[in-house]
Amino acid sequence: MRIDITPLRTSRDFRLLFFSGMITYLGSMITYVALPFQVAELTGSFVAVGLIGLAELVPLVVFGLYGGALADSIDRRTMVIVTEVASGLLVIVLLVNSLLPAPQLWVLYVVAMLLAGVDGLQRPSLDAMIPRVVERDQLAAAAALTSIRWTVGSIVGPAIGGILISAYGTAAAYGVDALTFALSILLLVRLRPIKVAGGGERPSLRHVAEGIRYALSRKDLLGTYAIDMIAMVFAFPYALFPFLADDLGAPWALGLLYSAGAIGSLVVTLTSGWTSSVHRHGRAIVVSAALWGVGIALVGVTTSLPLVLVFLAVAGGADMASGIFRGVMWNQTIPDEVRGRMAGIELLSYSIGPLLGQVRSSTAAQLTSLRMSFISGGVLCVVGVGIAAFSLPSLWNYDDRLSEHARRERDARPSDDA
Repeated sequence: MRIDITPLRTSRDFRLLFFSGMITYLGSMITYVALPFQVAELTGSFVAVGLIGLAELVPLVVFGLYGGALADSIDRRTMVIVTEVASGLLVIVLLVNSLLPAPQLWVLYVVAMLLAGVDGLQRPSLDAMIPRVVERDQLAAAAALTSIRWTVGSIVGPAIGGILISAYGTAAAYGVDALTFALSILLLVRLRPIKVAGGGERPSLRHVAEGIRYALSRKDLLGTYAIDMIAMVFAFPYALFPFLADDLGAPWALGLLYSAGAIGSLVVTLTSGWTSSVHRHGRAIVVSAALWGVGIALVGVTTSLPLVLVFLAVAGGADMASGIFRGVMWNQTIPDEVRGRMAGIELLSYSIGPLLGQVRSSTAAQLTSLRMSFISGGVLCVVGVGIAAFSLPSLWNYDDRLSEHARRERDARPSDDA
């Protein structure tokens, strides 16, 4: 139950990354609530809200892959600072637009696209920095701390966003997010340079293609991506939360709807000691993803706000469990020399799904009903996960005690087991 805070005590750069990330993610989650709320307010359309995800898809794919190549090529500190500044400037554009007498809808879509592109460039470098600033025997503790940081931000950020929007409007939400970027940058500039060992290879299409070929050669790894993609595409209805809050007669609870899943995630994270005794990670991923779908489907069958929050928390806990086991598989089996590029592919696997999920859920709500969108998405998730598990036996049968890839990495880096 106790959280190991050793990396925070022993690594100055990890402390800077930790608190910078906590601050900026808190602000980003405020905008995560404000942006779809403003689109819904301007259009009243399910589809218009869902199109935010579609707008973010292409830049995320392109820049996520290129960002992974850059993470294996240049000073990651510089990369993170430049992209953090760019994100802050884009949020200021949202702030200015929201203050206009007639805010422009197209600005929201354009900025959403640009923010997705910048995130795709930044995230692989952030992920690849952790092993460089933390001792090998502290990587597990660092991963747990990072998970808690995101989870707490996902709980507190939407709640603050809902309050700010309800009391002062979307401009206040964007303004607070811009301030968090300024504070984050002040911390990031204090980082030491983190250059790629050996100078890195110049980023190129060939460099990117090498990472993709490695991913395609690993069927068990592809299975983790496929399961996550299926779960998110079919059962990620977060774009519908503004409408769900109204349907429940509780518009004031919008922030709670966004936070409920994160609360479930936090509970699982704080009680995750049992995960170290699990060796069949593929089966754990499959079961957890199916439970996510069940939780989302149950949201659609009740009109009780407390029960909705409970089911969302259950879904969030299952999603966190799936994420923990995916992370264990990736970190146990991926060689260091392709870590940055694989981080870029990982970014796509856990980002594209939710974006497409917003489009699917909003389109289903438009064609059927709000409730049916939740129910159908959850059911399709369970069925799709089952089909994927049957079709990918290498994932279902994965056991870290038997995997040749895990054994090779253990032999190459025996100190990781300390």
